[in-house]
Amino acid sequence: MLDYKARLHQFQEDNNIYTKGPLSLVIQFTRLIRGKSFPLYASDFQTESKGQVAGLGGSSLKKILKEHGITQILSAEGGRTSRGSMGLMIRYVDFLNQWTRDAPIDLVEIENYWAEQIKDYFQNKPFILSADISRTIGANLDDLFTQAKKRQHDNPGTHYLGIILQHLVAAKLSTIMPNSFCIHGASVADTPTDRNGDFVINHTVIHCTTMPSNALLDKCKQNITCGCHPVIVTIFERLQTAINLAEDIGILGRVDVWDVQQFISSNVYEHSLFDETKRNTTLKDIINEYNRIILSVEHNPSLRIEFDAT
Repeated sequence: MLDYKARLHQFQEDNNIYTKGPLSLVIQFTRLIRGKSFPLYASDFQTESKGQVAGLGGSSLKKILKEHGITQILSAEGGRTSRGSMGLMIRYVDFLNQWTRDAPIDLVEIENYWAEQIKDYFQNKPFILSADISRTIGANLDDLFTQAKKRQHDNPGTHYLGIILQHLVAAKLSTIMPNSFCIHGASVADTPTDRNGDFVINHTVIHCTTMPSNALLDKCKQNITCGCHPVIVTIFERLQTAINLAEDIGILGRVDVWDVQQFISSNVYEHSLFDETKRNTTLKDIINEYNRIILSVEHNPSLRIEFDAT
């Protein structure tokens, strides 16, 4: 039988409770139900309009966090208005009800667990991708990449920008063709894994890079020789560099060169059927898949991206 930490970790992973909204909800809800009898009923914790979880708020959250020695502000609204809060609350109620049927629970220990996760959140604060629909997706992605460049400058040795680029491409591809290709850690070289590039899909070989080089274009040339079609995905400011290098070695017209901003933006618009109201839902799916990949192959929570849709 799973111990309480294993149970909670599994629930956290299954429901992607790593960002401020979900973390705000679960720690407050745990405090809210102290002294209540089980089984719980989700309907008892809904506002009259059924649109929000009752009992959540910024002041309540701040008080609970202060008791655990956390002085940073996690969420001004306490997760009350976060998208998905109602669904998460209902799943959390079902989870706790099932737990009480299996074994006794200690809500104080459960709250302590969530407090530790919040401390980890602040220690490994994720990157932020804005959901501002008044700006283009490309502009919001540029802001994300600026954060990565700054963190890379402040912490030499980890290529944050390159890792984010590679796994955003993987996430975008995974949402349209799940389980169709292998995903490796960004630090895993192509040669040891017998790969022709970062992603191989049928006869297409995708190379992700923030710094196109002669060595990369030589690899593209080898792809062509082997009967494959190479694609380079890079950041916008390096697009022309990759095109020039391809021209220099005589393969321009035989290799596609895309910037990641357009690569992701076009996918989001197509899958949203160019409906602006659905844009953030589609983009959130990509970011959720990106975070799943990060936790699976990188094991570095500081690489996560929080989609700021609150």
